[in-house]
Amino acid sequence: MTDTIRILLCEDQTLMRQGLRTILELEPGFQIAGEAADGEEAVKRYGELRNQDSGPDIVLMDIQMPRMSGVQATAALTASDPATRVIILTTFDYEDYVFEAIKAGAMGYLLKDVPASELTATIRQVYAGEPSIQPKIANKLLIEYGRKGRPNAGAARPEEHDELSPREIEILKLIAEGASNRKIAEKLVLAEGTVKNHVSNILGKLHTENRTQAAYLARERNLL
Repeated sequence: MTDTIRILLCEDQTLMRQGLRTILELEPGFQIAGEAADGEEAVKRYGELRNQDSGPDIVLMDIQMPRMSGVQATAALTASDPATRVIILTTFDYEDYVFEAIKAGAMGYLLKDVPASELTATIRQVYAGEPSIQPKIANKLLIEYGRKGRPNAGAARPEEHDELSPREIEILKLIAEGASNRKIAEKLVLAEGTVKNHVSNILGKLHTENRTQAAYLARERNLL
């Protein structure tokens, strides 16, 4: 590795990717070696840069991307090159996402709402060979490990026993299409209050805070 930290940006949202580039290029010693808009492109671009002997030293990887997810891309990269240093940057702090990312070989896990200073510090830390997980995410992991370790915790994960009913899946599909409660009620010939109750149950079963997160998680788990 050189004194300049060469970074591969993997993010499907153009505006977010451009914003990250702007932030990181202002940091002394950072260089954007390349960009990718999906998981497959990330794997391909990484290989091209390695063949050109131009890095990257760090891969900044989004989780939710087309064609191949960030977790899948991370697993592919670390399988082909165990020295790959991947930092997951995402809007999601669900335990299963963190577990899967770590199992895939990610060395860092950050939420996208972190200050720029924390992002750059994490990049330097991982570049130095030290894993880094945001404290509030680490706390959730410790709580989850503790829950699983208790005798009465149960063997099944929440998503395995909190199954959605056929009606809830039907409503979730409409949520993913951007339909409001009123539109859902009209389409399914239900009272709007009934739809509201179904939506609350869906968010609870998926352990999500809002409709957008529920739609993303449903796609990730192939519920749609």
